Amino acid sequence: MSDIAFDIVKTYGAISEEKSGWKKEFNLVSWNNRVPKFDIRDWDPYHEKMGKGITLSREEAEKLAKLLAVALSEEK
Repeated sequence: MSDIAFDIVKTYGAISEEKSGWKKEFNLVSWNNRVPKFDIRDWDPYHEKMGKGITLSREEAEKLAKLLAVALSEEK
């Protein structure tokens, strides 16, 4: 399996943190020198190891934001 190159272009923040120090983060990440995408996944404290996650284009992130707004307003 080949190495995956990544560059965390911008960190928006942590969504949660485990006792081990791993954090579920929302970042803008360039994978394999491609256009950066929004990214949600678990990272170790040094950003050397990562868990499975999801990447979203700007359009997908905008749609998700709208869906989350609807879902959260319904769950009040």
